[in-house]
Amino acid sequence: MKTGLIAALDTTDPQRARAWATAIAPHCGMLKLGLEFYLANGAAGVRLIDDRPVFLDLKLHDIPNTVAGGVRAILPLAPHFLTLHASGGAAMIAAAREAAETAGPGRPFLLAVTVLTSFDAETLHSTGVAGGPRQQVLRLARLALDAGADGLVCSPHEVAMLRDALGDGPELVVPGIRPAGSAKGDQVRTMTPAEAAAAGASWLVVGRPITGAANPAAAAAAIQAELAA
Repeated sequence: MKTGLIAALDTTDPQRARAWATAIAPHCGMLKLGLEFYLANGAAGVRLIDDRPVFLDLKLHDIPNTVAGGVRAILPLAPHFLTLHASGGAAMIAAAREAAETAGPGRPFLLAVTVLTSFDAETLHSTGVAGGPRQQVLRLARLALDAGADGLVCSPHEVAMLRDALGDGPELVVPGIRPAGSAKGDQVRTMTPAEAAAAGASWLVVGRPITGAANPAAAAAAIQAELAA
């Protein structure tokens, strides 16, 4: 399985995002725009970015009718990936899938976020979740895929477990990637690109180690070379 690289353009400045996109797009299979960018710039901002496939990481989570409406509102942007929280439940995910299907063959692939990479067992326990991240990730993964999600967002530490449990079918999109020697920041459950790829990740999401580098294009190229080695 070949593992692709997604660069996260985490900024509210559309011109900065566009400059990053132009510089690093040759070394990435997809560009991710998240909540802060979308809230600051909306659909018009998304259209300003490079014409490569876009991963729109909005992590939708609301009642089923509202999430379905949100998905329909996003369809004109034709993102390749769109995220929603698996913890929203089966009915919410099913409603999102039904809304996405109205776009036909070019519909966005729905990725269900399992447990955020900033969460550890203690954080989960404080929110009332029994068991650690691995148990919760697998529980939510099965729920989401059964309800119509195309793939999952998980930390690199759960990739091998999910591959063993679910096989090669689901897309596993993996943040929390930190090349050797880079700072973890607010990520708790991290791995290097090579480690996550070996575990079975479909796509790696890398933000600050690329966009915070003195030469973002070179940083993206180095990660891509690590994946190809």
